[in-house]
Parts: sequence; C-alpha cells; structure tokens
Amino acid sequence: MGVTDSVPHHRIAALQDRLAAFAAARDWERFHTPKNLAAALTVEAGELLEIFQWLTPEQSMTVMEDPESAARVEDEIADVLAYLLQLCTVLGVDPQAALAAKIDRNEERFPVR
Repeated sequence: MGVTDSVPHHRIAALQDRLAAFAAARDWERFHTPKNLAAALTVEAGELLEIFQWLTPEQSMTVMEDPESAARVEDEIADVLAYLLQLCTVLGVDPQAALAAKIDRNEERFPVR
C-alpha cells in the first residue's frame, strides 16, 4: 500500500475545506499568505518541540503515557498539520502527491543495501 493509498484523498481534502471555511467565516483569508502560513507552521512546530525540549530520549518515548502531556502533543500536532494543510491549499499543492513523490525520490537516493 502506497502513501497515497493509506489515507483517502477525500479525507485530507475535507479537512482542507473545513480549515478554509473556518478561516473564511472569520475573514482570515487575507492573513493566510504563504509567508504567514509558513511562519505560523514554524511557530507551531517549535511549540511541539518545546514539549520535548528537556526530556531524555527515553522520557520522550513515554510522553504519551501522561494524559496531560499527550493532550498537549496532540494539540500541537493538530496545529502543525492545520497550518501545513492551509499552506498546501494556498499554494495549490496536493500534500499526498508531494509526499509520495518525495518518498519515491528518497528511495532512489537511499537504496537498501
């Protein structure tokens, strides 16, 4: 099963539609430029990293065992994904196709020996 087969395209597109409708209802589209969305994505990725900042590698592997930290991780992952999907929408990038193509290139660059 390939990457594009594992998550139906319509599910990601539906999330992108919901995000676009959410922004439109609040008149936020004018702020959703590629630059602003890329910056927001970076900020949210930093907030995700902050959860793990002072943990040992072993502690980071157990972060989801604590309900409070698990909820924080899930929220930050959702924020990262939301901004990434909005950036894809604004730029006209199909995220599943882009990921599948990148995996294909990486498989060629880094063959199994």
